[in-house]
Amino acid sequence: MKSVRILLGTTDRVNAFVEIMGQFDYDADVRSGRYVVNAKSILGILSLDLNRPVVLEIYDNDCDDLLEKIKSFMVK
Repeated sequence: MKSVRILLGTTDRVNAFVEIMGQFDYDADVRSGRYVVNAKSILGILSLDLNRPVVLEIYDNDCDDLLEKIKSFMVK
């Protein structure tokens, strides 16, 4: 499993993020505090606080292709 912090911020960025996630077969969740939603669910992600970074958990260690595509969303 790999975990990265991402910042989505706006609904346009959420739409772009979910569109990218839909291109891959990886199982992934977005976690904000105690809330966990499917990373491919627009409604789930929109239910989170988008103004602060959230954690993307990808349940596969060989996902460098996905990480390259979402680089613009990642924060330290």
